[in-house]
Amino acid sequence: MESKVRANNVTEFIIVGLFRDPQVQRVCFALFLPVYLATVLGNGLIVLTISTSKSLSSPMYFFLYYLSVVEISYSSTIVPKFISDLLAKIKTISLEGCVTQLFFFHFLGVTEIFLLTVMAYDRYVAICKPLHYTTIMSRSVCHLLVAGSWLGGFVHSIVQVFITVQLPFCGPNVIDHYFCDLHPLFKLACKDTSEEGLIVLVNSLLAVFAFLFLVSSYIVILVHLRNHSAEGRRKALSTCASHITVVLLFFGPAIFLYLRPSSTFTEDKLVAVFYTVITPMLNPIIYTLRNKEVKIAMRKLWGKKNSGMD
Repeated sequence: MESKVRANNVTEFIIVGLFRDPQVQRVCFALFLPVYLATVLGNGLIVLTISTSKSLSSPMYFFLYYLSVVEISYSSTIVPKFISDLLAKIKTISLEGCVTQLFFFHFLGVTEIFLLTVMAYDRYVAICKPLHYTTIMSRSVCHLLVAGSWLGGFVHSIVQVFITVQLPFCGPNVIDHYFCDLHPLFKLACKDTSEEGLIVLVNSLLAVFAFLFLVSSYIVILVHLRNHSAEGRRKALSTCASHITVVLLFFGPAIFLYLRPSSTFTEDKLVAVFYTVITPMLNPIIYTLRNKEVKIAMRKLWGKKNSGMD
């Protein structure tokens, strides 16, 4: 398993994968392929439902539409290759492919972080400033917030990629992970990467600030709800519960991995599986199970399809 070397630079990496045992890998293939298909179909159904339903025209569903688009793209950056590698004896990826995967993984991941933050702000305005909601969350503002989320993700990712392409890879070429990420690549660089690691840490603090903003938004919402009736509190909390669940599922593992020193423990890879494979599948389930309007719109969409087939 020698690397292809040109001018003392590694041009191809070998990926260790999640597990080394071929039998375990085949079990993982049988498990994760349906999970990925469910991710694409579930989020795709939300995109289709929101885009065709007139009743789901509020800013909350506008943001949910783009969140589902990001989830499909984000999952597709990692999971298809991960699944195909489970059946391969030797798992390889070119340096260019590795950098491309790294770019889109961080671009879409941070875009999702910003979208979740925007959705928290939307819930804050809806619950705490209901009389001014339509003015504050106008269509143009919503478009700007979504565009800002994409731009924020792009800028963050460009910084990560710029750091990576500067690294010299001249020796080991085995990535102890199932996809290309910063910490595994830092371990293969032919130089001390403590300085680059610090820049990455500072760049990743965006996620911490977003998380703190999210927490602050919901603390303010909870304090504000004390003055509401029991029915009002129940209704307001029901609209927030799904969003809080998604936030915890996404931010928890990501903060655990990126805001501490890197390690080689298999547990790290298992945690990464949770937010790259499992969470994108759970999001449409969480939003549809806890949201009556989405379920009604889906039933109407299904009814139209059935009537069209008759």
